[in-house]
Amino acid sequence: MRPDKRRTSDLADEAHGEEGGLVFHPMDQFLVKPLFGEGPVGMFTITNVTLWMALTVVCIIALLVLGTRKRAIIPSRTQSVAELAYGFIFKMVEDVAGKEAIKFFPLVMTLFLFIVFANFLGLLPMSFTTTSHIAVTAVMAMGVFLLVTLLGFFKHGLGFLGIFWISSAPLILRPILALIEVISYFVRPLSHSIRLAGNMMAGHAVIKVFAAFAAVLAISPFAIVAITAIYALEVLVSFIQAYVFAILTCVYLKDAVSDPHH
Repeated sequence: MRPDKRRTSDLADEAHGEEGGLVFHPMDQFLVKPLFGEGPVGMFTITNVTLWMALTVVCIIALLVLGTRKRAIIPSRTQSVAELAYGFIFKMVEDVAGKEAIKFFPLVMTLFLFIVFANFLGLLPMSFTTTSHIAVTAVMAMGVFLLVTLLGFFKHGLGFLGIFWISSAPLILRPILALIEVISYFVRPLSHSIRLAGNMMAGHAVIKVFAAFAAVLAISPFAIVAITAIYALEVLVSFIQAYVFAILTCVYLKDAVSDPHH
């Protein structure tokens, strides 16, 4: 059997060395597994990713629909959080992308809330961080990329290509800068997705490593302190990464809705 075809259970069995020592695998927490039964994961298999993505959607509905259904003049805590998130993202879209991009506020709001809830849910014990998978973040990043590109050509026609031509630069440098701009433009979905997935995966892997060290009595106090500090940092990173993804979406939208000529 090829090494990449071994079952997860085989890898788990290898976690115990010949001498009985424990060998931990911090990346095992990112394995995609069927939610019901065993076997290969297919296109329509309900997995742990499916479950936690569904819980993320439920949390968003609970905040924006159930939490604001009374529309009280004196808001409850849940309504206050929803209104704060609404105002925060609305101002971000208006300030970064301009008033013409406000029509895309629901998209940015949805992306931000999905990422921030997925990140926070991933911090719960025995949970799964869906945003740690490039397959999830790449779909969102590619969606933003295609939307911005199609919107730019729809709004400006071939004039949208003007974003690659730096008219304020010296004439002799413009072709070189245009090539750099083209490369950086098509790298956007890659960097947009890897930044989020990489940060979430790295933080959770480090926590798992220190959690394994906590089993060693001699260094367990240090490991517990380290886990607490990293966990607090991960809470901050979870929000920051959602904010960065949303604000980069606004920056890209600005290219499509504003004058493409520099």
